This record gives sequence, C-alpha cells and structure tokens, in this order.
Amino acid sequence: MSKYPKKTGYRGIHDVYTYDVRSKHGDTYKGLLIEIQYRTLVQHAWATAVEVIGFVTENQPKFQQGDRRYIDCMALANEILARVYENSKGACSDLSDGDLLHEFDYLDNELNLIRTLTGLNTAEAEATQNRNTILVFKPNGDLEVFSYRDSTEALDDLFRREKENPDLDIVLVKADTSEEIRMAFKNYFSDAKDFVRFLTQAKKKLQNKLDQ
Repeated sequence: MSKYPKKTGYRGIHDVYTYDVRSKHGDTYKGLLIEIQYRTLVQHAWATAVEVIGFVTENQPKFQQGDRRYIDCMALANEILARVYENSKGACSDLSDGDLLHEFDYLDNELNLIRTLTGLNTAEAEATQNRNTILVFKPNGDLEVFSYRDSTEALDDLFRREKENPDLDIVLVKADTSEEIRMAFKNYFSDAKDFVRFLTQAKKKLQNKLDQ
C-alpha cells in the first residue's frame, strides 16, 4: 500500500490509464481515462466505513469536511489498522500505541461512532420486511428503525420527524423489491461490519501488546 498515506489515513493506490485503440470501432473510446484502485481488504473496509459516515451524517471525513472529530477519529482508526495488519505506520506515526488507543477511544466515546456503525447492521433485517425504511440516528449512537409498506406514509413521517428533530440525522431508504433493499444496505450499511470487526480485533492486539 501507499508509503505516503493522506492525512485522512487513506492508504490505497490509484492508477489512471488512457485507453488507446487503433481500430475504427474503438475511435469513440480513444483517450478514455480508466482508473484502477488497489486496496487490501482491511483498507477497503475502512474506506467503506468512511463512505457510510458521509452517508448517514452531515460530515464528510473523506474530503476533510464537517466535524473535525470524525476526520481525526477515522485517521486514528486507520493508524490502528495499519500497525496491526500492515506492520507499518501512517498519518499518525508520531503517537505511541498507548496514546493512539487512548485518543481513538476518547473521540469514539464522544461520537459513539462504533456503536452507530454496529447498529446499522440490525437495520437490514427490519428493512427487508417492507419497502420504505426511516433510520433515526440518536446522539448517543442508538439507531431507531421505522418501516412502512406505503411510500406516501413514509415520506409524511420523514418530513414530520425532520421538522420535530432538526438536530438528528434521519435517513429514508426506499426500494421497490427486497433485493434492492438488500443491495442498498449492503452498499451503504452492512459493509461497515467488516470495519468494526477488523478494528475491534486490531485494538485488542495492540492492547495485549501493551499489557505484556
């Protein structure tokens, strides 16, 4: 992976190629840019979690926008993953293992980030029973799930909840079939469980190393 990770902690490598073709059939596509991304499974899980955070909150740690705590928390998480799974250091290389764990836990306790990402996994099962689902993210990390068969009822309830709770993150997930719902949650929510699993294991390994 990249020896020079971004400040966000991202460690993937991107190669961009230009499509070159000599046949008449391919003239239309000549010069087309093709990007290939290389990530380990662990780094893909981290990058997916960053996308999820951007989807369910008003913050964009991927672009270093929004609440700085989300940006710093994910950078610290990536450092933990890099040290355990890649035997290397990244954007937070100046921190000792102990300080790294302490700073991550401090921010996680403020944001309830891991609790929120873990709660997302429980929403998928409820959503598959209906076609419209509202997710309400509480400040303490709890997740409330409300499902509706009728889209009009779901929209009315969404507008009401947003008006009554302007400070909460409220998301409406809609789909016409159970398969679409499953794919929506796979893309945006369920993948976060891989990040939580990798991070939980990595934190335990670092802590065990400190306790020896």
